[in-house]
Amino acid sequence: MSTTWQRRATSRPRTTEAAKIVLVFVIAVGGGLLDHWTMPGPRSLWPVVVLSAVGSGALIRRRRHPLPVLALTTLCAVAEGTMGYLMTPLLFSPLLTAQYSTNLRVSRVTAWSTAVVAATATIVSVVRHSELHSGWIIGVVNPAAWILLSAALGSYVRVRRDYAAARTEHAAREREEEARHRVVQERMRIARELHDVVAHHLALANAQAGTAAHLARTDPEQAYAILDKLSGTTAAALRELKSTVGLLRQESDAEAGDGLAPAPGLGQLPDLVAACATAGLHVSVTEDGEPRPLPPGLDLTAYRIVQEALTNVTKHAATRTARVRLAYTSRRLSVTVTNDTPSARPADGPGPGRGFGLLGMRERALAAGGTFHAGPRPEGGFEVACSLPLDGHPPPAGSSPAGSSPSGSSPSGSEEGTAP
Repeated sequence: MSTTWQRRATSRPRTTEAAKIVLVFVIAVGGGLLDHWTMPGPRSLWPVVVLSAVGSGALIRRRRHPLPVLALTTLCAVAEGTMGYLMTPLLFSPLLTAQYSTNLRVSRVTAWSTAVVAATATIVSVVRHSELHSGWIIGVVNPAAWILLSAALGSYVRVRRDYAAARTEHAAREREEEARHRVVQERMRIARELHDVVAHHLALANAQAGTAAHLARTDPEQAYAILDKLSGTTAAALRELKSTVGLLRQESDAEAGDGLAPAPGLGQLPDLVAACATAGLHVSVTEDGEPRPLPPGLDLTAYRIVQEALTNVTKHAATRTARVRLAYTSRRLSVTVTNDTPSARPADGPGPGRGFGLLGMRERALAAGGTFHAGPRPEGGFEVACSLPLDGHPPPAGSSPAGSSPSGSSPSGSEEGTAP
C-alpha cells in the first residue's frame, strides 16, 4: 500500500506538494479552532486563518529559499502569540515545517542558529503578550521544545541522507575498481595466452626454417621433410590463435565452445615433444607417481609452463637436449624442466627488447595457487620448477614463496635473462 502511494507521489510531484501544503494549513487552522473552543475569552478565528494561509503558502518556496520562508513563518507564529493564542504545535505547524526544511538544506551552524532565534521569538511573544493561563510548561517551554525538536529531526534526516549518498558513492567506486581490476586481470590472461601461443610456434618455426636451410646443401631430403613439418607448425599456431581470438569475439559464454578447439593440456605433450624434435631439440619426459585427470585450468597451466620452458631452450640455450619431469602426489603436481648447459644470454633482468616468458609462467603458477622457481642449477644448466596444488590445496608449510628463487638467484631467464 505504501509502495503504491510512494509511486503515485513520485509520478505527480506538484499534486503531492499541493496536498502537503493544504494539510499543513488545515492542521494550523485546527490548532486555532482548538484554542477558540478551549481557552477563556472571545477570540476571532479569522486572524488564525489568514496567518495560517500566509505561512502555509510560503512553504511552496521552502526548498529554494529556506531562510526567507522560515523568517516569514516565524513572524506569523509570533503574530499569533501576540494575539494571545495558545502556541500549540498544531497552530504553528507552518513554522515547524519550515524549520525542518531549513535544517535539511543549510549548513549545521546556520540551521541551529535559526532554530534558536525562532524559539526565542515565540517565547518572547508568549511571555509579553499572553496571560499564560495554561502555565509555563505549555505556554513557554512547549513551543520552544517543538521548534528545537523539528530542527533536530531535520538534521537527523540530513545526516542519514548524506550517509546514504556516501555509501552509494563508495559502492559505485568499489564497483568501478572491481571492474578495472577484472579488466586488468583479463588483459593479463589474454596477454599470457597470446604470448605462449605466438612465442612457442614462431620459435619452433624459426628453428625448423634454420635447420632446413642448414641441411639444404648436405641433406636435401631431410631439409624437405623439416619444411613439410614447418607447415604443420604454422597451422597449429593459426589454430590456437583462432581459438584464443575467438574467445575475445564471442558475445556470451554459450558461444565459447562453438567452433573453437579445446584448451591444450598435458595430453598434448607428445605432440609438443615431436614439434621440438623437428627444431633439433630432443626432449625426454619422465613421470613419477600415478598420473590422474587434471582440472582444465590446471591442465592448461602445466602445459603452458612446459611449453614456454621448452621454447626458451629452443631459442636461447646452447644445448640440444632438455628433460621434463612430472611428479604426481596425492595433493600436488610438480613440473620440472631442466637442461645441462648454460644459455647464451647473460643473466640480467627484464628490459627493453626482452619478453615476458618467466613472468607469464610465474603468474600462471601463482594464479593456480602454486609455487614457481627458475634459475641456474648448481651443477650447471638451468631449471624451471613449479608445484601446482591439486583440488585447490594450499602450498605446504615451509615451501618457497611463489615466484621466489632459492639462494638469492634471480628468477630471470628466457626472455627475461637466462633461459632453461
